[in-house]
Amino acid sequence: MEPAEAVSRTDGRQRAAPWRDLVERTVVLRGHRIRLVHPRVGLDLLDEAAFERDQFLPYWAELWPSGLALARVVAAAELTGKRTLELGCGLALPSIAAALAGARPLATDWSSDAVAFAATNAARNGIPIATARCSWTEPGPLVAAAPWDLVLAADVLYEARNVAPLLALLPCLVAVGGEAWVADPGRRHTTGFLEAAAGSGTWRVRSLPDPRELGVAVHQLRLLRNPRVRRL
Repeated sequence: MEPAEAVSRTDGRQRAAPWRDLVERTVVLRGHRIRLVHPRVGLDLLDEAAFERDQFLPYWAELWPSGLALARVVAAAELTGKRTLELGCGLALPSIAAALAGARPLATDWSSDAVAFAATNAARNGIPIATARCSWTEPGPLVAAAPWDLVLAADVLYEARNVAPLLALLPCLVAVGGEAWVADPGRRHTTGFLEAAAGSGTWRVRSLPDPRELGVAVHQLRLLRNPRVRRL
């Protein structure tokens, strides 16, 4: 674990270090009891300078319903030997589920704290996953490692600015015949994302409502053809 310390905020108050006050939650996947640790109060990690610069909020520190729904769908799949990539992984429960299903997952996030927690949670459960810090705005390493058999993302369409980059990036990542699974709790920008994906002729879209997480669905996009895409 990282040392317990406070970090100075731009307003002169102390911002909680992410490892200082943790809670543990247990999730059962494929008969395994997965124990995840995460900060007790995610908003205590808010950094005003990072928010002003990139509108960065510490969403990664929560275990969201969409992450749970996506992890359950992934855990029930047969993914032996599949290369999977998780975007905006946060605590990386879907990547842990992918490893349990036999995949070779890479969990990525633009937050270095998220990547550290993802690696720690996987290791403390004895589950091998790879992790990397990578932003959607600079996805070069992910594109260079493509194509991926399966790309995962949970609750990443909470802002309008995320829609166009995700639509542009996914065809650069997914193998023809491969899929992207995007879990979402009904954010207002999701309908436009799905309509654009289906209307492009590039994807076949199927949506699976989750029976346990109210309002959450896992949208499964299968890549039908390799479109001409601009270099990112």
